[in-house]
Amino acid sequence: MSAKIHGFNDIIRKLRKDLLGKGPERIHTVFVENMAISTLYGNLTPTEKFIGRTKEGKEMVHLARTKLIQEVYANMPPEGLEEIVEAKLVHLFSDFKVEEDIAVSVFVFDKPIE
Repeated sequence: MSAKIHGFNDIIRKLRKDLLGKGPERIHTVFVENMAISTLYGNLTPTEKFIGRTKEGKEMVHLARTKLIQEVYANMPPEGLEEIVEAKLVHLFSDFKVEEDIAVSVFVFDKPIE
């Protein structure tokens, strides 16, 4: 299972780095039934950290980080993601805590991950 988690995390890291210019510094993923729950630490670029110093900036970074990721996964899951867990991605729920630079993504698949 650890090889599956490692591969899953590598796919997430690469997508976010390619999409946002910086991937997370650390990812912790657990598989629970038909879900992969990932906590991502150290995501923000220096520019996002600067923008996030104000209330409006935090809201902008939060919206950009959550909506962009959800739209990307809704259009097409990243290459290899479904293959590594041997299941089809059905839903992605994500949130981002700008102050702590922590993101959480819950990937829901069509069958349990073994």
